[in-house]
Amino acid sequence: MVKVYRSKKAGAGIIETYDQLLSKWDCEVKERDIPTTYGATHVIETGNKEGEPMVLFHGVGDDSALMWIFNAKALGGKFHLFAIDTIGGPGKSRPNENYNKTFDDVRWIDEVVDTLGIEKAYFTGVSMGAFLVQLYTLRRPERVLHGICISGSVAAAGKKSTLGVMMKIFMPEALFPTDKNVIKLLRKLSGKNYSVFTEDPLILQHYKCLIKGFNNMAMGFHKVQGFTSEEIDQIRDKVFYLVGEEDPFEKLGGKALLQQYRMNATFYEGAGHGLNHELADEINGKIIELLTCRIA
Repeated sequence: MVKVYRSKKAGAGIIETYDQLLSKWDCEVKERDIPTTYGATHVIETGNKEGEPMVLFHGVGDDSALMWIFNAKALGGKFHLFAIDTIGGPGKSRPNENYNKTFDDVRWIDEVVDTLGIEKAYFTGVSMGAFLVQLYTLRRPERVLHGICISGSVAAAGKKSTLGVMMKIFMPEALFPTDKNVIKLLRKLSGKNYSVFTEDPLILQHYKCLIKGFNNMAMGFHKVQGFTSEEIDQIRDKVFYLVGEEDPFEKLGGKALLQQYRMNATFYEGAGHGLNHELADEINGKIIELLTCRIA
């Protein structure tokens, strides 16, 4: 079975700070575990129960408590939110022996949303979560009202190796996660508003726990596959991209792909990979603006 944390102590530190972050959401939340073929998937439910459902996916190496801390209350005023801890990630989801090379992201998402009783929803994701939004929009278009991809690019076939890009960005700081290097990495990933991470003691502590204690190999069974031009055409009108101009992933080809394939993208000057943290109010407003006029 996949080892999510590098040690029991590391896992305890991640979960302790996860709970502390969740208490800072400033809104009522309900936590539940959804049984799936691949293990228990943790879901945080909050928001307007009369609103359209919105499913939220975080990125690699982080979790729902951190990812949506500045978004849940605002988005929850309009939508019924379901924040998913990606199975294999460092949150509270727990993979079983079936989480292996046969893992199927679409089947996993199907099982989660089926159990939640969701027929159709808006889907929002950050980074790796943005890929999941695109994949599910392509494979299950009847279930996706619209998708919001934050700090992610179109998953085009033939683009640069995801592992290679991540190595270039995260190394050497992630290899030697001293306090100084963790702060340096956060500044590298962010734009001018990096202090939202580095000057918030709890966020900084949780991020340090993640860098030092999460086994990144546990996410290896999520297969990032490239889409053909025809497949990209199928999702173009249903997916919106919000990206920071200073995001290192965008600088290494992500922005160029969005422009090449004429995707519906909005670019934010001075913002980095933590866009929904760095410009939380602006991004919350943009998501509501994009989707409100599309609610039947």
